[in-house]
Amino acid sequence: MAYTRVYREGVLAERDFPVERVSDYLQDPSATVWLDFCEPTEADLAAISEELGLHALAVEDAVHEHQRPKLDRYETHAFLTAYSAHFDPESGAVTRSELAAFITPRALVTVRKDDGFDIEAVAARWDSSADLAKSGISFLLHGLLDYVVDGHFESVQALDEQIEALEDLVFDERPDQRELQRRSFRLRKSLTTLRRVVLPMREVVNALMRRDQHLVDDVMMPYFQDVYDHVLRASEWTESLRDLVATVRETQLNLQGNRLNLIMKKVTSWAAIIAVPTAVTGFYGQNVPYPGFQTMSGFWVSTVVIVLLSVALYASFKRRDWL
Repeated sequence: MAYTRVYREGVLAERDFPVERVSDYLQDPSATVWLDFCEPTEADLAAISEELGLHALAVEDAVHEHQRPKLDRYETHAFLTAYSAHFDPESGAVTRSELAAFITPRALVTVRKDDGFDIEAVAARWDSSADLAKSGISFLLHGLLDYVVDGHFESVQALDEQIEALEDLVFDERPDQRELQRRSFRLRKSLTTLRRVVLPMREVVNALMRRDQHLVDDVMMPYFQDVYDHVLRASEWTESLRDLVATVRETQLNLQGNRLNLIMKKVTSWAAIIAVPTAVTGFYGQNVPYPGFQTMSGFWVSTVVIVLLSVALYASFKRRDWL
């Protein structure tokens, strides 16, 4: 299914018209056209690419998946690739959807690689700020990027909350080490996925705002500055979360090592205390005569020695915080 819109003089004139009529609307100098495709083939884009003079390399990139976020400039148009992102708190995974866009002076063609990209949410943003529609392509491009960047920001915020919850679990009295490791590695993987789509957007938005590109007019420039500010905040936040995840993992390993040292210290101390009665009873258990041999006095002497030495060792270890 293809979505279509045409704006005339900043007013939405018609929507959801057949793709074949795009060329008719472009004959009007006051018209701005938006056309959206979902999972098209090169054959599907052939007609519109000829009409708009789209470069063959750009059309190829629009069809093939796993392009990096970028902005390429051709003679008659610009080509944009970006990703929307969504973080699922239940699974701890980041899902992303790829979008390509052809940007011409009077037409914006978006190509979604799957139906995970909510293009209707983008259209709702355009409708909510219809007073800016006179800016034409700048207006459409802003709504598209604003949706993408806001999704990045929300995903980073949700990921931050998950990492804070992980920090609390690390300091539990009886933490589940397997669950901690599983969640830690899952969040690290999600953060890596998110960084790959967030960080390149700084370069993309900055390139769009350059005066020599002639893609953003003076009216929309402050709005693009706001989007760029959100991009920078999301990027810096992502970098800080990367260090935080590493710190959480290191803290977990250190606490685990400290707990192991404490256990070993206690086991060693108790082993030393148990060695005292073992040594004393071993001495008095010899099959040779000695002072107190086979007498009650020998029994009581050995018992007193065991108790005194054991208590002395326990008090000494307790004072040194070994028990």
